[in-house]
Amino acid sequence: MNNSLGSAYFINGDRLLSTIMTLATIGQLPNGGVQRLAYSGEDRQARQLIQQWMVEAGMGVRVDGGGNIIGYYPSRHSHRPAIAMGSHLDTVPNAGHYDGVYGVLAALEVVRSCQEQSLPLNHPLEVMVFTDEEGTMIGSKAMAGRINPNLDSYGLIEGKDIQTCLNSIGGNWQQIHQAKRDPHTLTAFLELHVEQGPVLEQAGTSIGIVTGVVGQRRYRITIEGGSSHAGTTPMPLRHDALVAAAQVILDINRLGNLPGNQVATVGKIEVKPNVPNTIPGFVEMSLDIRDLSENNLDDLMATLESDIHGIAHHTQTKINLQPVLNNQPALASGSIQLAIEEACGLLNLSHTHLPSRAGHDAQEMAKLTEMGMIFVPSHHGVSHAETEYTSPEHCVQGANVLLNTVLLLDRQRFNL
Repeated sequence: MNNSLGSAYFINGDRLLSTIMTLATIGQLPNGGVQRLAYSGEDRQARQLIQQWMVEAGMGVRVDGGGNIIGYYPSRHSHRPAIAMGSHLDTVPNAGHYDGVYGVLAALEVVRSCQEQSLPLNHPLEVMVFTDEEGTMIGSKAMAGRINPNLDSYGLIEGKDIQTCLNSIGGNWQQIHQAKRDPHTLTAFLELHVEQGPVLEQAGTSIGIVTGVVGQRRYRITIEGGSSHAGTTPMPLRHDALVAAAQVILDINRLGNLPGNQVATVGKIEVKPNVPNTIPGFVEMSLDIRDLSENNLDDLMATLESDIHGIAHHTQTKINLQPVLNNQPALASGSIQLAIEEACGLLNLSHTHLPSRAGHDAQEMAKLTEMGMIFVPSHHGVSHAETEYTSPEHCVQGANVLLNTVLLLDRQRFNL
């Protein structure tokens, strides 16, 4: 069997755009944004509609213990492992129309196209809707077998515990470990997503081929100094926690700007006592640092810890660095990246390779099977806001790339 498609295939662009607009009415806000918080009534309504559309597209539908919706489209060799696609429907507060939902609807459109065009498939297709991507990522973590068994670690979500939340969407905490997938049941996972950054738009490029999802480490930094009167305490005798914090922030910014692809951010800071006439005695702040290289993250953090020791000594303060989150990098499959490149060639679309600096369910799926991600441009790089926008043209182009990538992988992996 020839691994090449010969010519490109196309989804129904008008229908894709119509479904995006239909989903945007569920949780619609007066400012034009959308709010479908995980487990909310709006989230449940969207999930119900997606399941209805899956059934109409000839898919079998089930909900696993993690609340993930899985639509299954059979092939002529249904004993073979599936090619899976998907993303999420839940949003942050005051979100836009595309983050997550675009990847779900494009995956659904791929199945619709295969059904309507009677495209022969060697592998089943699965469309996955993951639970609570914007919060706990409990859905994809459950599928990857990486659930935290400590109920208290999830806290309360809108006043409800995780068991109640999962039950409300058809999941089951008591059976959540059954959501773990056997890696032999999957041959690839693809996630189509808006970039959520400005790189593609600024380069005038249609498609981003993701090289991997960066590792993300998050820390809580506390600085203890000494509060005293702002007027009566001479400068040499101060133990100013905020001055120490400023030096740490500048050092973090310096590390982020070293040669490489890392980013480093202090996004939250609290100062005590936070009054005009008192020297700050205590500061707490966050650190978020990301890169595709685990070794580079190790080196950067080792440098920061050494620098912090010097800053603490110089400012006569105590500085503590406490880990809060550690998500390891997830590299995209080289063979899937090549298939995406070939699909772009069939469609005459420009493309470039880039890392994903935001977290996605794909990074958990990479622990189960080979993973690939496709990005389309975000206008001005805006996401997680009501002004998030990707043009209809780019939405359709991305879905066409997804369809052709799936068909290429279906042929190539059948011949392995």
